[in-house]
Amino acid sequence: MKIIHFADLHLGIENHGRIDPATGLSSRLNDFLAAFDELVDYALENRVDLVLFCGDAYKTREPSQTQQREFARRIARLATGNISVFLLTGNHDMPNAIGRATATEIFDTLAVRNVYVANRPDIYKIPTASGNIQLVALPWLRRSALLSREDIKNLNIEQVNHKMQEALTQVISSKAAILDPTLPAILAAHVLVGDARVGRGSERLMSIGQEPALLLSNIALPAFDYVALGHIHKQQVLWEKPPVVYSGSLERVDFGEENDEKGFYVVNILPPGKDPAQVKRKVSFEFHPVHARRFLTIEVNLQAEETNPTSSVLAAIAGQEEKARDAIVRLNISLPSSLEGQLRNNEIREALKNTHNFTIAREIQRETRLRLGSRPAEDIAPLDALKAYLESQQVPLERQKILLEYGEKLIAGQESGS
Repeated sequence: MKIIHFADLHLGIENHGRIDPATGLSSRLNDFLAAFDELVDYALENRVDLVLFCGDAYKTREPSQTQQREFARRIARLATGNISVFLLTGNHDMPNAIGRATATEIFDTLAVRNVYVANRPDIYKIPTASGNIQLVALPWLRRSALLSREDIKNLNIEQVNHKMQEALTQVISSKAAILDPTLPAILAAHVLVGDARVGRGSERLMSIGQEPALLLSNIALPAFDYVALGHIHKQQVLWEKPPVVYSGSLERVDFGEENDEKGFYVVNILPPGKDPAQVKRKVSFEFHPVHARRFLTIEVNLQAEETNPTSSVLAAIAGQEEKARDAIVRLNISLPSSLEGQLRNNEIREALKNTHNFTIAREIQRETRLRLGSRPAEDIAPLDALKAYLESQQVPLERQKILLEYGEKLIAGQESGS
C-alpha cells in the first residue's frame, strides 16, 4: 500500500506576493497551488492508494470562494483518479463558533466519492485500491470538546494543558486498543508533540506553551504502522519504530522557513512476510521535495570608511544573483549614520528587479553620545563635559588647562549674551 502524507497547505497566505495580471490572483496563491499540483501529479503517476492530509487546508477559518474552488479541483483530480483522500481537520480549519461548518466539511456533506473527512476522534476504515486501512483520526480539538467547565475550574493554563494532554492521550490509547491487527493502521493527528523542533518564523508566534504538547511515548504505540502528524511546518522524523513524522508545510510561509526543505512523504506499507516470526508489517518512508518558492536573505555590513557604499551593496547582490532570481529576497543593510544619505536607492532597486519580490531594511548605527560615568552628556555642565571630552581624547594636561580656560570664557560669554 502506497500512501502520501502531507499537511499545512495554508492556501490564502499571500505575503511577499504580487497580483498575477493573467489570473487576477496573488502570485503566492499560485505558488502554494503549484506545490500542491506537484503532489497530485506524483500521486496519479505513481498509482498511490491513499493521500493523507493532516490538517490546515487554508490560512483562515473562512477561506474565499476562489481558494475553496482551487482546493476542491485538486481533491477532485485525486478522487476521480481512484485515489482515496483523507482530510483531517486542523486548527486553521476550525470555525470560531460551535455549530459552524469546518473548512473541509463540504466534502463530507456532498458525500464526494473516495473523499473522507475527520472532524472528530474516531477509527475510520478506508477502502483503497490495495485493500482496507485503518486510520485513527485525532483532529484539532477545542478544550471544550475534551473538558467540562468543572474539569478546569480554578486551574491555571499549565494545569489545563496537562488535563488536555491526559484527555488526548486517553483518546489515542483507547482507539489503539481496539484496532484490527490484521489491517494496517495509521494514527493521523494535528497536534503538537513535545519533542518537535518548531520553525523560527511566524510559526513561533503560535501559542506554543498555550496549547497541550503530547509526549512522544504516548503516540509512538506499537499498534500503529505509521504516525502521520500535522501542525508543525518543519518536516522531521521524531521516531523510527513506528515512524512518527511531521511532513511539514508544502510551501515556505516566511523567512523563518528560508532554509527548510518543503515537500511530502511517500509511505509504503508491506504485509508481513511468510516467516511466522515476522508479525509486523514492513514500513518504509521517503521525503519528496517540491519546488517551493525560494526565500533569500542578503546581509550587507557597511563601515564608516566606505568610499562608495552603493557599490558594496550592489556587489553583495551580484554575488547572490542566481539564488536571488525569482526568489523572495530581503536585503538587510547595516550602516553608520554618516553613510545614511549616500546610498543610491534606485540603483539598488534596479539590481533586485529579477527577484520575485524584495524588501530592503536599513539598520542605522548611531554614534554613542559621550557619557560621564553613568550620566549622559546632556545631564552635565558644559565645562565638565569639555573636561571629560579632553580626558577621553588623552589631551596633555598643560594643553587641557589652556583649552579649559578658553572654554570657560566662551561659555561665560554665551551665558551673558555677549
